[in-house]
Amino acid sequence: MSLQDKSLTHSKKHQESPLAKETILITGASGFIGSHLVKTCLQAGYYVILVSRTPEKLSIPTARNCKKISWDPKELARAMESVDVVIHLAGESVAGRRWSPEVKKAIRSSRVETTRALVEAMRQAESKSRLMISASAVGIYGNQGADLLTEKAPHGDDFLAEVCKAWEDEALKAEDFGVEVAIPRIGIVLGKGQGVLQKMVPPFQWFLGGPVGDASIYLPWIHVEDVVRALLHPLDHLTLRGPYNVCAPEPVTMQDFASALGWVLRRPSWFPVPPTLLKLLFGEAAQPILSSMRAVPNALHSSSFEFAYSDVHTALADLL
Repeated sequence: MSLQDKSLTHSKKHQESPLAKETILITGASGFIGSHLVKTCLQAGYYVILVSRTPEKLSIPTARNCKKISWDPKELARAMESVDVVIHLAGESVAGRRWSPEVKKAIRSSRVETTRALVEAMRQAESKSRLMISASAVGIYGNQGADLLTEKAPHGDDFLAEVCKAWEDEALKAEDFGVEVAIPRIGIVLGKGQGVLQKMVPPFQWFLGGPVGDASIYLPWIHVEDVVRALLHPLDHLTLRGPYNVCAPEPVTMQDFASALGWVLRRPSWFPVPPTLLKLLFGEAAQPILSSMRAVPNALHSSSFEFAYSDVHTALADLL
């Protein structure tokens, strides 16, 4: 056995020790959420295996408790023998471009087919992982207006809702061979210089900020720090299984979000971007921006999760 293989199997061979950390396999490590998650896991002492199409290009700080592998089925299957927890975040971005048939195919396959590959690798492993945390999105609900959306709310019928449903169904197949599955339905993530703030802050700085699209829609926002904590929450909270909404407990309208952003930046919020312009620019891809999802984190609350940022003003003040 090579030194690499020995390091891969260290976690399960030492589970008897209360000080031992588990091995976590993470996909989507180069993304907005993934980069924050990897940093947290490494600092916490977990052994981390990162899966990427181009592992040699992953800009992850060198760490003794980290290994990078590709999506090659054989390499993935070998690695899975020593994995305790899989956290699956990989997926093509849905924002910033029109949805051609090719783009829609990439959005779907980057979620569904990668999930299928992970589940198959777990199926082949003699030593099964105990838990798969497979990301989804609040987009599964579609445009629901002002209705409160718990995890029991019905699915939408638009493109993103269909993708999320297929994504979740693929992950749940791991339950067939004894792996527990948790599905975080992630909302609109707020991070410093990233995500929605990367797009909305510059116009405000030039005194041209305001609500984007319909001012009355609800935004299921969440601070990136709370996202990372919510993703790791199922590791030691055994009741948190199946779908759970990963969004702050107080969703706000686009009008209120823009006002809060202006308040934090000390800028007015008086230049709205009309929905018709978004539809003209992005076509069907404007759907995520124009959909109202008043999602609430009932499952997280039931599992004693405590948000660090439950108020949008506090969250924005921390990031700006």
